[in-house]
Amino acid sequence: MKKLSIVQKKQQQYVMSAVTALEQQALTELAGVVQCWFSFDYEAFPISLLARVQFAEQAALDAAQPQLALWQKRFSGLMLKRGVILKDMRKHLVFTTLSPDD
Repeated sequence: MKKLSIVQKKQQQYVMSAVTALEQQALTELAGVVQCWFSFDYEAFPISLLARVQFAEQAALDAAQPQLALWQKRFSGLMLKRGVILKDMRKHLVFTTLSPDD
């Protein structure tokens, strides 16, 4: 694995802090949340950024699905506070039952 540049490390820190803040909110406000996680390609940042809110079971995911737009706005706002503009917030956050290992 190649070593990350200073810019790439900053990108990773921005996303990690935003996803951690989102995870804290989700754990307190949404039932059945297990964790939040993300992935992105450094060369295509922020377009490639995809954060996921993982739920323990499908029923909890179905119950939270109507609130997805609100959570996408929250995530976009958290990223904006860190200086990263997400042009289409709907493409950058999803609710799922899949874990990072799946």
